[in-house]
Amino acid sequence: MPMPAGGTEPVKLSVVLSTHPAQFAAATFKGDFAANVAQIAALGYDGVELAIRDPRLVHADDLLRVLDANRLAVPAIGTGQAWGEEGLSFTDPDPAVRAAAIGRLKSHVPLAARLSAVVIVGLLRGTVKPGVSQPQAMAWLVAALQECCAVASAAGVRVALEPINRYETTLVNTIGQGLELLAAVGAANLGLLADTFHMNIEEPSIAGSIQAAGGRISHFHVADSNRWHPGAGHLDFSAILQALFATGYNGFVGGEFLPLPDAETAARRGIAHLRGLRSSWLAEEKEV
Repeated sequence: MPMPAGGTEPVKLSVVLSTHPAQFAAATFKGDFAANVAQIAALGYDGVELAIRDPRLVHADDLLRVLDANRLAVPAIGTGQAWGEEGLSFTDPDPAVRAAAIGRLKSHVPLAARLSAVVIVGLLRGTVKPGVSQPQAMAWLVAALQECCAVASAAGVRVALEPINRYETTLVNTIGQGLELLAAVGAANLGLLADTFHMNIEEPSIAGSIQAAGGRISHFHVADSNRWHPGAGHLDFSAILQALFATGYNGFVGGEFLPLPDAETAARRGIAHLRGLRSSWLAEEKEV
């Protein structure tokens, strides 16, 4: 595994696991929850990022038993399936849909508090629908995040907004726009989720955008330029992760990549690539 710059311990690695069948292609593992958890642990991961459409579909005690038995942490909970499967969003022109989206995010807080997990806002923010102006959509987004972050803060839970590329939404595509949103919301427990796949599309410099975000990064996703596992495309993960660690980030690095050629192979090759970086960094330190 890679090692934080100047540190001695390898960074903690996780991979996305959906608790239920899902349409989202980059949910790396789906299907039998217990079997997938065991396989992820056997591959050497330290945690699983849970993609949960609706917390009411999850029995928390059973989930925790499986995770504890495999000694896996849960660094983050993804909420995007509420958008993908149900069409819920913070920026829908229908106030009932917006209220349902806010309620859904709030419903993740109790489980996130039990797991010490960050709650992710990805496409749950929505898109700018016909007849809605960009400023109006942003105003709804800011208000929704303020309401959700207040509930999360009371439970000691952090929320992470993910800048997503322009082909999926026009609401917050870059790290810079994400920082502007954090300032508008004004919630201390709101940070950013930086994702290498989206940054490769939107940022002039991935390392530069990470440096600009600094301590506001609450979670980090890795996928290569083609959204396959790290090592399958052209991204320089050594430079990217060293830039991340230079900000003082000490959280998980989470794999959110396509399950290609299959989930097990992708996860195995991804962790092997990231572990290989640590070996090269240690060799460089010895030479110095």
